[in-house]
Amino acid sequence: MQEAAVTLNNNDDSEAARKHHVATTLNYWDDPGDGSLPTPIFIGRGRVTNNRPHRAHEFMINDITGEEHQYSLDKHGFQYCRHESSEKEFIDEQAIRSIYYEECKSLLKLVTGASRIHIFNHKVRRGPTQWHHLGLHGKNLANRGPVTRTHVDQSYVGAELRLRWEFPNPKEADELLRGRYQIINIWRPIAIILKDPIAVADANSVPDSDLVGARMVEDDFEGESWVVRHNPNHRWHFKYRMTPQDVLFIKCFDSETSVARRALHSAFEDLAHRDEVSRQSIEVRCLVLY
Repeated sequence: MQEAAVTLNNNDDSEAARKHHVATTLNYWDDPGDGSLPTPIFIGRGRVTNNRPHRAHEFMINDITGEEHQYSLDKHGFQYCRHESSEKEFIDEQAIRSIYYEECKSLLKLVTGASRIHIFNHKVRRGPTQWHHLGLHGKNLANRGPVTRTHVDQSYVGAELRLRWEFPNPKEADELLRGRYQIINIWRPIAIILKDPIAVADANSVPDSDLVGARMVEDDFEGESWVVRHNPNHRWHFKYRMTPQDVLFIKCFDSETSVARRALHSAFEDLAHRDEVSRQSIEVRCLVLY
């Protein structure tokens, strides 16, 4: 397979001047304040059951178009680059798992310098904004849409749970845990993103005290993610009008404690594009090993 060219986003000043900052709301976990744990989420049998209470809070999402090169995985928990994929439609599951997975592995090795990439799943999203709540006749996973709740896919505990699940040999898992490892999502539009874009929070603006471990069961795997307590000091960013050539890396976990270890993320509503067609995107979830 011929590797496609990769560049950091570094647009000219005229493009940067046309900023599209968005005043909107982001949904944070509604902490009852009594010490009770967040309501678990169950994913499987074609459905998602998510009754976890959230509350909307106002934020300004900063458009970083033209400044993407200033943000990196180790400094901020997220990073953008330009990359052309040979996959365009993302309909054929076999092609996604073979051709696109291999592209993702090569790309992530190039960006991080990692020696090994293990992809454990992917999600294609083409459904409506409120897909969690619509039921859709018992098939809401087939109509998977954007996640409009602030979260991180794995907590610090959840990252080890995922690694041990993916590498069930205890000796191999113990050996991998002794080295540096990360969980990074590779997020790409399938078509230009206008409705329900994705925002990421600068890891430096989010203290660990704002994060709460939350149980999440997906088929037979029981993991733990982070839900988030509201904090007005969180700094949220996005790139306006992302295209299929715009790739966003979202760090969910890093065992290295001297760098940014995780980035909150969430889809959000841009009222200027509320009536556009549903967003189409794919995210590939990777264990990154050194």
